Amino acid sequence: MEVLPAIDLLGTRCVRMIQGRYDRVIEYDRDAVEVAGRFRAAGARWLHVVDLDGARNGRIENLATLRALATQTGLQVQFGGGVRDEAAIDAALAAGAARVIVGTRALEDWAWFERIAHRPDYAGRLALGLDARVGKLAVHGWTRDTERLATDVARALHDWPVTIVYTDIGHDGLLLGPNLRAVQELRSAARVPVIAAGGVSDADDIRQLAAMGLAGVVIGRALYEERLRLEDALAAARTPPAA
Repeated sequence: MEVLPAIDLLGTRCVRMIQGRYDRVIEYDRDAVEVAGRFRAAGARWLHVVDLDGARNGRIENLATLRALATQTGLQVQFGGGVRDEAAIDAALAAGAARVIVGTRALEDWAWFERIAHRPDYAGRLALGLDARVGKLAVHGWTRDTERLATDVARALHDWPVTIVYTDIGHDGLLLGPNLRAVQELRSAARVPVIAAGGVSDADDIRQLAAMGLAGVVIGRALYEERLRLEDALAAARTPPAA
């Protein structure tokens, strides 16, 4: 299972939001490239980057920072936030993203997402962002709730050449552990790779997620507040949980 340390961007600042709320932001660092460099030195291969300005405003706002992260660190970058059309996808890929997350537009225009998901030049380079509160999906940077269930959408993907990035908003940024039941339900419903985010607080959380057969896990606040060393997280992703 891949471990993806997270960088959430507000401007060039490295922050974490609590439960997806823009009025509950913790700022950790002003130099995202320096933070990413530390992650690489610790052994990371991937980086999960979310443009929070873009997610809220509906257009990518921090393309220059994405380009700097991709070109200066050597890490593979999974990028999302404000990706609403093919021009935005192309811009993110051109800036160096290895995988681009599409959320709001995909859920609001499923026919469009199905079409682009099957474009040969996007194969393996797109992820569907599913962000849920109590199983129901939220859109527009988590500011609007819907009645759609994450598991229903996951089933609809069949064997498309995409990855799911699933975030449990209720656990995100709280360091209370992931919502294992919700993640397992989503993983069981999906026929495509799943990366989970939200709530990871220690190495045991990672071992339990790895046992579910996930493709990856995103870790944010636990790393920034030194509750969990990235080196230990990477080791835990390779170790099965104790019986």
